[in-house]
Amino acid sequence: MTAIAPRFGPQLIRLLLVTAVLTVGLLGALAGTASAHAALTGSDPKDGAVVDVAPREVTLTFSEQIAMGDDSIRVLDPNSKRVDVAKMQDLSQGGTVRYAVGLKPGLPDGTYTVAWQAVSADSHPVSGAFTFSVGAPSATTATVPDQEAGGGLVGTLYDAARYISYAGFILLVGGAAFVLACWQRGASVRPLQRLVVGGWVTLTAATLVLLLLRTPYTGSGKLGDMFDLGGLSDVLDTKTGAALVSRLLLLGAAALFIAVLFGAYAKRVTEAEAEAEQDGEGNAEAGKAKADLAFGLSLGGTVVAAGIAGTWTLSEHASTGIQTGLAMPLDVLHLLAVAAWLGGLVSLLVALYRVPDLERAAVRRFSRIAFTSVVVLAVTGVYQSWRQVGSWDAWTDTSYGQLLLVKIGLIAVLLGAAWFSRRWTGRLGEDAKTAEAGAEAEPEAGVEAGVDVAEAGTATDPERATQLARQRTALATARKKRDRDADTERSGLRRSVLIEACVALVVLAVTTALTGTEPGRTQEKEVSRTGTAAAAPAPARPVNLTEPFDTGGTKGKGTLRLTIDPASPGTNLMHVWIDGPDGKPMDVPEVKVAYTLKSQQIGPLPVVPERLAAGHWSAGNVQIPMPGDWHLQVTVRTSDIDQTTIEKNVKIG
Repeated sequence: MTAIAPRFGPQLIRLLLVTAVLTVGLLGALAGTASAHAALTGSDPKDGAVVDVAPREVTLTFSEQIAMGDDSIRVLDPNSKRVDVAKMQDLSQGGTVRYAVGLKPGLPDGTYTVAWQAVSADSHPVSGAFTFSVGAPSATTATVPDQEAGGGLVGTLYDAARYISYAGFILLVGGAAFVLACWQRGASVRPLQRLVVGGWVTLTAATLVLLLLRTPYTGSGKLGDMFDLGGLSDVLDTKTGAALVSRLLLLGAAALFIAVLFGAYAKRVTEAEAEAEQDGEGNAEAGKAKADLAFGLSLGGTVVAAGIAGTWTLSEHASTGIQTGLAMPLDVLHLLAVAAWLGGLVSLLVALYRVPDLERAAVRRFSRIAFTSVVVLAVTGVYQSWRQVGSWDAWTDTSYGQLLLVKIGLIAVLLGAAWFSRRWTGRLGEDAKTAEAGAEAEPEAGVEAGVDVAEAGTATDPERATQLARQRTALATARKKRDRDADTERSGLRRSVLIEACVALVVLAVTTALTGTEPGRTQEKEVSRTGTAAAAPAPARPVNLTEPFDTGGTKGKGTLRLTIDPASPGTNLMHVWIDGPDGKPMDVPEVKVAYTLKSQQIGPLPVVPERLAAGHWSAGNVQIPMPGDWHLQVTVRTSDIDQTTIEKNVKIG
């Protein structure tokens, strides 16, 4: 029995490493399912339009509220020079979200590129581009970003920092709550101190990274721009920037809280226990002082923790949509319950593996706190699910609903593991504790007797006496550890809590992905605006098109082949091949694609594929928001002035 812990230690390390790797992989996979949080639903001029006279302004219409700056819409002439003037105008009225930017007068004929970028109301970036022509199409050297906002390496780093910040918050708040509410003597236990301080350092570092990455995440996408002071100044003026700065200030207060918790409070607890051991009762005044300090720490810590949780609430889903006045405080309560449960769970796991004498009462107290947290999570989670999903169909028809189902399933597994933990907690008998105390008494007495004899012979050798004292302490600690590991109930509890912690890592990954995914109610709102219901999705099958084309110029004939896989709502992979009359790859200057769902008045949604080789173009992140009969337009340009557009209807979903 005594060999259980030594064998299980390496298994613990391996299991946590494997779980961490799988969690990171899951986080990356789930991040790819997130759809855009706002879409360009219309423009004037329209994408690909040819107008006789240059317009005075360009207007863009979006599916939902967004945040834009004066530089969010750029209009580029064929030579890639900006032709937009003055400040952007907000023309939104009622439920219509529309922005406009003026153009210089007397624009010459040619093809103009409109590039835009914005931030959705829940802090996520969106971007796009389209073209229109004055007089006739022309060659253009205008370039637009080759990846969507929030993607690429910057997007991956930003998502990872968000995950790490959630983890740091859970360790910080949950660990401190475990010490104050479950095991006050843990304030002087080094492993728990390292856990809470590690949570603070992790959250602080992740928040700083998020603040620095915010500029490239919502703008250029270039990692080097994270040190752009001008961009950082702009970020500080946004809702998300203010929330991140507020979090850093609150973390300063949290640092003071930690210093008192592991300093003055730990000292008071140790002194009170020492006095109680001496006279059996302890000093009443010292006990009152400790209780007053514990009350102050609990009250102040709750305020600081709620404030830190509020920095997420103010900048994410809870701050947008319906009933924000109720949703925001409930979201704070939800985050605090998550931290108390999962953070306390990790603290319990650390104590079970690293502390020889964790009391049974501490485990029971945490069990009650965990049960209360689960009840709070159930109530607030049901409300948030209703608010964000919106309808029964959205549970299976939207990425948000599907992710939420995955999260619910994982929480069910977590509750199952917690049920086993509660059973092991109930079996922690007092007999084992009594036996442990008796087993400790004999060896310690023997060690002390041996040390006394040795000290008698080395009274004049202080160095030898110090060495013997260290040996006595090490032997006593080793005895406690062996007795602890021989306790079958504690070994079973450690294993079940370890399983809970591993599942909790995956739950956290899914939660992070949910905060970056468009809520199901957003699609429902768009459907209700148009007055028609979304069609039920059919089984997804890749779309394959083969169409001849003729631009009318020299070497203007060929064949277009296009595939969309899996041809379902969400992220799709698109390939375009251009073959000449001889069947060989035919290189052309430009290929553009646009999708329009006319029944819902969505689109055109432009896609600019990347050239991979002669006659082969590809786009790996084509976002299609909902199923339906989409109108596909593929524009092929074979020379500076020769182009044609192939139009077909394709079934998505």
